[in-house]
Amino acid sequence: MSLRFENSVDLERETKAVTLFCNTYGLTFAKLGLHDVDFKIYNKDVFLFNLEVKGRIKTLNECFPLPIAVRKLLKMTDKKQEGVIIWACTDGIVFSRVEKLKGEIRMGGRRKREGSANDIELMAYYNNNSNFTQLRYEQR
Repeated sequence: MSLRFENSVDLERETKAVTLFCNTYGLTFAKLGLHDVDFKIYNKDVFLFNLEVKGRIKTLNECFPLPIAVRKLLKMTDKKQEGVIIWACTDGIVFSRVEKLKGEIRMGGRRKREGSANDIELMAYYNNNSNFTQLRYEQR
């Protein structure tokens, strides 16, 4: 059994990202369960698409290539519904519809952690292109 490594900082980053996205486009969101995609996105109570948020501890200027585990992409496409992925960077978000993503697939991930089954796995990496949209957080 693998452990969950998501902590309160990760959850705050996720909420900040989906809030910026939804506020920008006049949408609402509902958080889903632990083993599901992150959110369902709605427009006036009408379901639009599923949304997954990935943390990226880099600025928008240095965040590419954007990584995501292939298993996450499969989870999104297995739903047979539209999907959007947001990479939550330190100064904003970058996002794309899943069906518009074009990238490279290779083994990758992060340094192995005790109790984790998914640190080294099949990953997709995306270079910057016209299918990505970026939004910056407001500066305080």
